[in-house]
Amino acid sequence: MLFPTLPEDLRLARLAPWGDRSRRPSVVIDTDAANEIDDQFALAWALLARERLDVQALLAAPFSFAHRRAALQALRGWDDATAAAMPAFAPPGDGMWRSLDEIRRIGALTGLAEAELDQLACAGATRYLDPRQPERTAAVDRLIALAEAADDATPLYVLVLGCPTNIAAALLLAPELVRRLVVVWTAGFPSHAPQPNRAFNLEQDLAATRVLLGSGVPLVYLPGFHIGAQLRLSAADAERALPGRGGAGGLGDALFELFMHNPLWPLTGTTGVHDRPAYSWVIWDLICVAWLLDPAWVPTDLVRTPGLGDDLRWQPGDADRPWMREAWAVDRDAIFGDLFSRLDALPR
Repeated sequence: MLFPTLPEDLRLARLAPWGDRSRRPSVVIDTDAANEIDDQFALAWALLARERLDVQALLAAPFSFAHRRAALQALRGWDDATAAAMPAFAPPGDGMWRSLDEIRRIGALTGLAEAELDQLACAGATRYLDPRQPERTAAVDRLIALAEAADDATPLYVLVLGCPTNIAAALLLAPELVRRLVVVWTAGFPSHAPQPNRAFNLEQDLAATRVLLGSGVPLVYLPGFHIGAQLRLSAADAERALPGRGGAGGLGDALFELFMHNPLWPLTGTTGVHDRPAYSWVIWDLICVAWLLDPAWVPTDLVRTPGLGDDLRWQPGDADRPWMREAWAVDRDAIFGDLFSRLDALPR
């Protein structure tokens, strides 16, 4: 697939951090919301910040841990029947439908009416990407329509909180979207790191990852390891900041319940927050919302887009590769502080 080549000045303009406080950027959130707990925090934060973000669609992304089943089964000593019954190992389409339900649940807790959720929430891919036959879904159609309707002067920002299956399918079906989108994606190691990218958002749909990196769409890459990994929420902070907050709908209570009953615990061998002294969990996906709300919270530099080797290691981008924007730090306290203050501000 040949994608349009962006003039360098347009690419750099697209990659500039949003600095116009007089209007809201147009935003689509693509999320595997039922995967663990970080998507729900990020989704809630974005929806509580709609005076700053014009959230136009919520796309459900596929997910599955099936690619890790053999290793986890051996590590945990599960028999085949036990592993087969675990939702984490279900096909990616099951993960997408569960994520769609979770999008609607969190949206309702933030105060969105059912009619609003009917407009915003879209079902995404039921399988990982086949580049020869990208799946046409409600999510893809909505993304294409919103991008085509966007003002030429300002892009549509797509916050990708999971694997990039939906965005890759949209790019393959409508290559001109390269000119109209900015993709903000969290996954993997910094592009200079030597480690293999055994990162869930990157490795589970490698075909989609390669389309995203090879398309030339303006990309803001927010590494999970080393950077997003600093967004740890401790049990003590969660207990102080979440219960009883988030309005009459009980959003804070729901987020606290997620924190206290993480669906990934069976995979990690954890049975509860009291398993470890000073328990904490990384709320990875907050980084995507944070960069758009206040770029000072997620400082970035321009670097060349890397390639991705068969061994999942980054291949340094040479001068022919397009620029992307990459994060090198986060202001953890400012990010959680803003989230907590928004939860506190909702009437009880």
